[in-house]
Amino acid sequence: MELTWSTVSGPVGEITAVASGTGVRHVAFAGPDVALAEFPGAEPGGLAAEAAGQLGEYFTGRRKEFRIPIDWTGLDGLRAHVLRTLLELVPFGETVSYKGLAELSGRPEASRAVGTIMGSNPVPLIVPCHRVLASGGGLGGFGPGLEAKRKLLVLEGILEPSLLELDLVRDE
Repeated sequence: MELTWSTVSGPVGEITAVASGTGVRHVAFAGPDVALAEFPGAEPGGLAAEAAGQLGEYFTGRRKEFRIPIDWTGLDGLRAHVLRTLLELVPFGETVSYKGLAELSGRPEASRAVGTIMGSNPVPLIVPCHRVLASGGGLGGFGPGLEAKRKLLVLEGILEPSLLELDLVRDE
């Protein structure tokens, strides 16, 4: 299967997208030197370039919904169901708790499993696991780090920017 890749820079660093001919398969919070280690032979361009373009629009506030297919290969059962539920039911600017996502997925007893599934999401940002928060309102976890999650939630207007971020914007 032919794979393609592309990168984009944003407020959370360099992002690399990897796609097959049918859709985005992987989004990594890393440059291609790290992200492509598990995808040898991937070539620049293709659907990955379209995904990177849409991610760039998201980072600049020009896109609130991704319109790029996802390659769900290797995802099945509860994992695939929860990720699809998140993609379909939690739009830009909204959040859900791990428990709430378990309930939306029809498995109210599976909130711990939802946390594990979020941690193994192969296409973060496009399938927005950063919008899933702890039940008490805390950030919960996020593979790339809580600072990256906070920046994404600020970008979507869910959290207020910190004073430091406001000072950086004024200095530019």
